[in-house]
Amino acid sequence: MAETTNTYELVDSTALALAKLRCPRCHQGKLFSYSALNVTKFAQMPAQCPVCGQSFEPEPGFYFGSMYITFGFNVAMFLVLGVLIYYLLGNPDTWVYVAIITGATVLLTPLILRYSRALMLYLFGGAQYNRNLARRG
Repeated sequence: MAETTNTYELVDSTALALAKLRCPRCHQGKLFSYSALNVTKFAQMPAQCPVCGQSFEPEPGFYFGSMYITFGFNVAMFLVLGVLIYYLLGNPDTWVYVAIITGATVLLTPLILRYSRALMLYLFGGAQYNRNLARRG
């Protein structure tokens, strides 16, 4: 399913390429320039894919729409954590809910932002997967 090349990995599955945050057109180029653990640069994206040249910002302000996806991720996280806290901790005081959910939100912000942008690009960026654009060893 996946071939390994010298510097890029070819991923045939669109879902797997999205999960690995790869270019929607060639499934090889990385969508983000730095690690999610880099606190100051976790949101930086290259202007285009280093493998196929696909633009990662199809139009100015394109990623403003990803705020809605981020909102959906956060609401889902709040609901899941709220239910887990309620059942696992036996409905503790309100400050426990606030502390745990706030901590989880802060810790997961880089991942939520990255996947929101990736989903926005995959769904509305206009790029279709083309296996012929992939680099081979």
